[in-house]
Amino acid sequence: MSAAARTGQRPSGLVLAISQVVILALDWSGRVIAVASLGFMFALLLVNVVLRYTLGEGIAWAYEIHALLLPWLVAGGVVIAAARGVNIAITLLPDVLGLGARRVLILAVHTAVLVTCLSVLASSQPILKASTFQTLATLGIKQVWGYSSLIYAFAGMAVIAALELLSVLAGKSVDPADISSFS
Repeated sequence: MSAAARTGQRPSGLVLAISQVVILALDWSGRVIAVASLGFMFALLLVNVVLRYTLGEGIAWAYEIHALLLPWLVAGGVVIAAARGVNIAITLLPDVLGLGARRVLILAVHTAVLVTCLSVLASSQPILKASTFQTLATLGIKQVWGYSSLIYAFAGMAVIAALELLSVLAGKSVDPADISSFS
């Protein structure tokens, strides 16, 4: 355990600085993906409605684009939530534990999240390979582009969990006021 962890002070090391930068970059990537996906879907829906009511016919592929973009919107949101630590969390147990036990619990939670994310990444490979053979009828685009959002979401959460794990090991505060950022 680091000196900062023993004294309860916030550490200021290279590990924490790098972790914060990487997590911030993941947060921004999630924002860009979510905004781009939502914006494109909304704009396409609007154009399709206008065309349908003015010309009597819409854009045929507008009904398929959500199969590609909606998973990316969700994946972007998942990474944003993980980066900001705003996933749903129940903090009853950490609140009643002492500092040492709380640190062990938080390390266990981050380890479980990391293992789960890596397991999903490994087990999703057959689905991703199969999706290379599925093509959207109107767009002609392979379904793998939508399913690739799985890789982004779970790899992003795995990186965040690993960095949070390293940060706690480096002495990041586990004070009850800071626990909600570990969701």
